Amino acid sequence: MKILSFQSAVAFGHVGNSAAIFALQRLGLDACPVDTVQFSNHPGYGVWRGGAHPAGALSEVVEGLDGAGLLESFGAILSGYLGQAETGAVVAEAVRRLRHHHPGAPYLCDPVMGDEDGGLYVAEGIPEVFARTLLPLADIATPNRFELGMLTGRSITGVADAIQASRLLLERGTGAVVTTSLTAGDGMIGCLAVNAEGAWMVRTPLLRFATAPNGGGDTLSALLLAHRLKGRDLPEALSMAVSSLYGVLERTRAAGGRELALVAGQDEIALPTRFFPPLPVKG
Repeated sequence: MKILSFQSAVAFGHVGNSAAIFALQRLGLDACPVDTVQFSNHPGYGVWRGGAHPAGALSEVVEGLDGAGLLESFGAILSGYLGQAETGAVVAEAVRRLRHHHPGAPYLCDPVMGDEDGGLYVAEGIPEVFARTLLPLADIATPNRFELGMLTGRSITGVADAIQASRLLLERGTGAVVTTSLTAGDGMIGCLAVNAEGAWMVRTPLLRFATAPNGGGDTLSALLLAHRLKGRDLPEALSMAVSSLYGVLERTRAAGGRELALVAGQDEIALPTRFFPPLPVKG
């Protein structure tokens, strides 16, 4: 099975496809990137160059894959940072085409829009594209707390708020919602999964960094999709993905680097040193 991944790319560092592709491949999955943007480095450095690829050019890639009979070899789609609002329609069309060949082919949408510290950092129209076009198609959505609030118009102050907001997205068609960056008390941070069957939280210690590395959400989404494709149910897939990311983050902090230590910590992707269980929650 191949995974088609629509995300950003950077020449230096590990975010978007520059993180997700390696994580998927380390788990033995064949991942193929469609880069929505090409940057020199993550904008968090304050200086960067590059830009978004036109939606028309990305559409040509999908057309080429389908016309050559290659799209049929894919079994899932992953999307993240879009770059332009128009790219959302390209991703949606790719999902529809893939499901024409393989009905029920999974699609994980990471609605990358912003965060608590910086607010929105995407082009105009992108929040609406996620809310109206992509999330109703998605089997799994992976917003952070800020993005979940943006998508639902709700204030997310705790787990109960996140569960209620997640259920709003379920009502609109999303199969499952995994929310990251939730405060979990006692120096812990939580990742919450909600689907029609229930809700589960995986809690880990909150790791402190002088400068927090980017790309953790991109890596988590890739790992989550990989473990779902390997047959694990949502709670177990969440536990595996979060545990692996925690191990990589520990390696990153030990190295004192600004970028995720994906290569140095790749054994954590294959088999995490420490497992964090998924615990049922109510709300």
